Amino acid sequence: MLQSTRLSTRSSGLPGYQNRRQFVSRLGDGFGTAALAAMLASEKAATADERSSDGAGGASSSASIHHHPATARSVIQIFCSGGLSHVDTWDYRPELERVHGTAFDAELGRQTFAGIAGTLSKSFWRFRQHGESGRWISDLFPKMSGHVDDMAFIHSMQNKSALHGPAMFMMNSGFIRPGFPSMGSWVTYGLGSEADNLPSYVVLPDVRGLPPGGSANWGAGFLPAVQQGTVVDSSPDKPPIANLFAPAGHSNLNEEGRQFLQSLNRAHAADRRADSLLEARIASYELAARLQLSAPEAVNLSSETESTHQLYTLADEDIGPFGRQCLLARRLVERGVRFIQIFCGAENTSSKKIRPNWDSHEDIVRDHGYWGRVLDAGVHALLSDLKNRGLLESTLVFCTTEFGRQPFMQGKQKGRDHNPGVFTAWLAGGGIRGGSSYGSSDELGFKAAENPSYSYDLHATALHLLGIDHERLTYYHNGIQRRLTDVHGHVIQEII
Repeated sequence: MLQSTRLSTRSSGLPGYQNRRQFVSRLGDGFGTAALAAMLASEKAATADERSSDGAGGASSSASIHHHPATARSVIQIFCSGGLSHVDTWDYRPELERVHGTAFDAELGRQTFAGIAGTLSKSFWRFRQHGESGRWISDLFPKMSGHVDDMAFIHSMQNKSALHGPAMFMMNSGFIRPGFPSMGSWVTYGLGSEADNLPSYVVLPDVRGLPPGGSANWGAGFLPAVQQGTVVDSSPDKPPIANLFAPAGHSNLNEEGRQFLQSLNRAHAADRRADSLLEARIASYELAARLQLSAPEAVNLSSETESTHQLYTLADEDIGPFGRQCLLARRLVERGVRFIQIFCGAENTSSKKIRPNWDSHEDIVRDHGYWGRVLDAGVHALLSDLKNRGLLESTLVFCTTEFGRQPFMQGKQKGRDHNPGVFTAWLAGGGIRGGSSYGSSDELGFKAAENPSYSYDLHATALHLLGIDHERLTYYHNGIQRRLTDVHGHVIQEII
């Protein structure tokens, strides 16, 4: 079974239609209320339809929008592309200090991504206990350490791939292959949006470029195409959404022009009722008209106070871009956007002095030292701001990466190799039990030891906090009732 938000039956604002449901019905059953829910839902407290899936929509019956009471209304996902080292950040392994400088198992070393194992190495940053909970965090994150009592850590995360692209796909969609719906698509498909004039699912890539795997990380897969993430450029000198406005010398469509375009689209869609891409394109025209008014306001940070600018360190050349992403995420949550995805790091597309992401093969002190400062300041500002505004209780913030890094050096280099065997993810707000932890790595931080977990468990827990049973949010595709967690996953009650 799947969930979709019922569209409002009040005046739709769509030329030639009395309400949105009439607009949907004229476009055919294949359009489906779920496909439009994320972009056209206008009621702040919407009811829902629970429909049996037949591949084209199905019949509907009245049901609650949630499977159970929700503690979170929106999600901010922070993705540290490249592979953040758990043994240098969140996962304190005292045994590494004892065996520092000794050789790692040669045979196991050959089985790693690079296949070259050097000596075991303790963290390059000192670990200390923080907060009433006494959670261990390294000195790489001096500001974030003040938030440990609001955070829950999963120290036993694993991935099924040591390659960046497939590993990122799994962390975002539950599958190592591209073409499956991202978590943001599933969430907005199930819950719709509370934003009238903004997309329900917004993606904020790093200013340096797209992450490994590109747009597949926020694709809708086999879900209606309208559920894919909308990329918003956080650069202050670029338009927030590409091609939103007409080029210089041309005017945007007026109301009569939009009505004419809509009539052409309706005629074209009449014989193509199951074309999800076409349906999404038609819906985007209506959203685009509203975005021309709402998007510039949403991303305009000039209305923020100087103290807020300082909190997010916007003036800093290195920290500022990520701080801007985090501030935009807060503003989008305030405006009812359901799911915001922030990428901290881009693809390895250049040979800059500093790697454009967390992929620290050559020099972990250099690269993690740079990115640690960026993440530390941005997350501190975001959590502080959300909490001060009373938004953290209803906003689930979680931070992950595609895999960890090895407890030994990569040959004679000063960096660490990929480690899908174990890494750490953390969550805060939205019903999370702060100061808690779940699972553990082995004594060296090489493999998951206690309560091994995958993306399935992280996703199941996040959906639970949003009021969704991960086993009941499904979509019938190619003869299978698909879901975000595939046939796996359990809610991690210990951190709720």
